[in-house]
Amino acid sequence: MKNVRVAVTIAGSDSIGGAGIQADLKAFASFGVYGTSAITAITAQNTYGVENSMILPGRIVYDQLKAIAYDSGIDAGKTGMLGNEDVVEYVVKFLNEYEFPLVVDPLMVAKSGARLLNAKGIEAMKNKLIPKAFCVTPNTEEAEILAEVKIRDVDDMIEAGERIVEELGCSSALIKGGHLKGDEVVDILCHNGKVFEFRSKREEGCFHGTGCMLSAGIAANLALGKKIVEAVEIARNAVYKGIVYSIPAGRNCNSVNSIASMERKALAFEMLQEMGDAIMKLEKLNGIENLIAEVGMNLVYAMPAVYAKSIDDVLAVDGRIFRGKAGIVHSGRFEFGSSRHLAKAVLKYMHYFPEFRSAVNLKYSDDLIKKAEGMYVVSFYDRREEPEEVKRREGATIPWGIDMAVKKSEKRPDVIYHLGDFGKEPMVVVFGRNPADVVEKVKRLLYE
Repeated sequence: MKNVRVAVTIAGSDSIGGAGIQADLKAFASFGVYGTSAITAITAQNTYGVENSMILPGRIVYDQLKAIAYDSGIDAGKTGMLGNEDVVEYVVKFLNEYEFPLVVDPLMVAKSGARLLNAKGIEAMKNKLIPKAFCVTPNTEEAEILAEVKIRDVDDMIEAGERIVEELGCSSALIKGGHLKGDEVVDILCHNGKVFEFRSKREEGCFHGTGCMLSAGIAANLALGKKIVEAVEIARNAVYKGIVYSIPAGRNCNSVNSIASMERKALAFEMLQEMGDAIMKLEKLNGIENLIAEVGMNLVYAMPAVYAKSIDDVLAVDGRIFRGKAGIVHSGRFEFGSSRHLAKAVLKYMHYFPEFRSAVNLKYSDDLIKKAEGMYVVSFYDRREEPEEVKRREGATIPWGIDMAVKKSEKRPDVIYHLGDFGKEPMVVVFGRNPADVVEKVKRLLYE
């Protein structure tokens, strides 16, 4: 038994890397599946659209597939841009010789309006390729062409999905409802006479490559042995994260982040190690207990800017750090989302300085500020100046304060403080690139 699962993408290339085989291969890798490719077309495209393309001869596509199958074998696959009937015919020829679950993303027209499959190719896909598909993943416009029904709502999606399965002969059809209106995106899967409904929150914006990532994610999970319903659910969740943490690589719209789930896990592992090392160094600082505020101290570390969307993306000491008989005491655990105030401070700070992802809060004193001003750039904000509309918004005070302090300072401030307000303790916050940087700054404040 081989210990690696292999998936193939049969699709065109995307020169900006947000869709096509580039997105597919990244999606395969994010699920731990080895990705291979049979390129059908070379495109000159970006987030604005397809400017030019060259479709490869079907025989070359076939030969690429044969080379892969001979050497590594194929556990599952997907199709994307096929271009014309010649390519479709050769893909079908290959499928007559090798069997594996195939996901067909029936790309016909790009978002920009560019044709991705000619009329004869569409007929060949309907009559020859889709009957061999394990799953077909059309959006509503594509489903209307394949099922010859008008789609206005979920009931129409179900009718279209059932028609595609029954009349075109595939095992299942996933009708993607992203083009319909509503606060939620609803997708409908028709399989084995049953209908499965998937819902997710609609994220505002334009995103490049979502359909490619979805079909590749389904194929990857089929290669891993997952059943179709589970494969769709896992792939959809990954696409949602790919949208939330999309990459602003293009000027027209963001590209879906195909490796978001995998990269976040890797980053979290590294961040936990860095936090552990920093806390150990903090514990060894003589006199550190004298810098702990009445509400306690915390050290936070945010994900890189592309992943730092909320306090749930900020790592912190669970339960805060408090003064002990000799030094500091804490739970020894680190959790994402366990800090509210300091996490909001670092997230707002990163809005201006995205590479500075860590912060610690210290007890305010005039002596500490005087010492800090001799070492670092220091700024402040006055909570008494906070507008009433800000006070009324839950959790808005700290982002407002950091905003004010940054705007007051001519240079990037390393230290920001406030003098408190009624029932609010004065506080000093030290910012740095990472926890080690922050602890080093605290060490200088203690010893120099």
